[in-house]
Amino acid sequence: MPTIVPVILCGGSGTRLWPRSRAVKPKPFLSLVGDCTLFEAAVRRCPASGGFSPPVVVTGGKHVEHVEAQLDDMNGAQVIVEPSARNTAAAIALAAYRLPEDAVMLVCPSDQHIGDADAFASTAWAAADLASEGWLVSFGIEATAPETGFGYLRQGEKISDTGYRTAQFVEKPDLERARSFLAEGGYAWNGGIFAFRVKDFIVELEHHRPQIAAGVKEAVTKGHEDGQRFHPDAKVFGNVPSDSVDYAVMENTERAAMVPAIMNWSDIGNWHALHEALERDTSGNSVRGTGRVEMVDCRNVLVDSDGPHVAVIGLENVIVVVDGNDIMVTTVAGVQKVGKLAGAVNQ
Repeated sequence: MPTIVPVILCGGSGTRLWPRSRAVKPKPFLSLVGDCTLFEAAVRRCPASGGFSPPVVVTGGKHVEHVEAQLDDMNGAQVIVEPSARNTAAAIALAAYRLPEDAVMLVCPSDQHIGDADAFASTAWAAADLASEGWLVSFGIEATAPETGFGYLRQGEKISDTGYRTAQFVEKPDLERARSFLAEGGYAWNGGIFAFRVKDFIVELEHHRPQIAAGVKEAVTKGHEDGQRFHPDAKVFGNVPSDSVDYAVMENTERAAMVPAIMNWSDIGNWHALHEALERDTSGNSVRGTGRVEMVDCRNVLVDSDGPHVAVIGLENVIVVVDGNDIMVTTVAGVQKVGKLAGAVNQ
């Protein structure tokens, strides 16, 4: 069996979940669904008892304390501290140049909700089996709605009992095109979860984005360890080109594959996505937080209050969030615009 090393990417500020998510404590470190944070859940989905190696967490300096506080004193975990944000290709490369070449990297964002951990694990092992044969594998998340906020993967020819070639990476579509994907079938959401051998990823990165590869390799060579932390050279890393792993590698390699993933997945990318991931009453309403909430004649309303009493009457498809002195109210249709608010931008 291949050695699977979870590589957990932990960055960003989650502005579309303002005012609960803020730069000082963004979405991964909040308990949004269930009794643990999204980051803690990401770590717990890859336990040693399930055959996973200790994780490598790639995060920014301002998040290190949150990461280490929520790692549960996991022996062998490594925290790579990014000196600056250079997008996912460079972040993954930092881990790759620190790992054995035959290890399979299981790249996981730290801010997603996966309701079926067993299905995640079985999909991870199916992906790792393909990765051990030289494929660069994406999780093809089951598309359950015509979402316009995700990229899509088009399924190609079958290459194993559980895997397929990736025939096409599709940019975020408009609504009409997203509906056509669901009607046609064979399309899945690209959730940003990948599995590939270290050496295969490095070969592809060096071929398609040599500047990123060379810069990250030099930053790692000139970096230093501090306990479980590793600090790449800040000056060198700051000059690395910024690019996503999709653009840099996955859309260019001839060895792109996908495994279908049906695991109750959500990116919790906005307040509506969170509402859909929560338990709701018969009218579709949800309540979070410690504050007292009253609802009368409401449908599909989420109220999240950290203290103040909130009373909502006769509303439908509305989100109300109270965080200290900040109050945010939006329709479901407006949730994508929350990140444009001054409070979110200047948090």
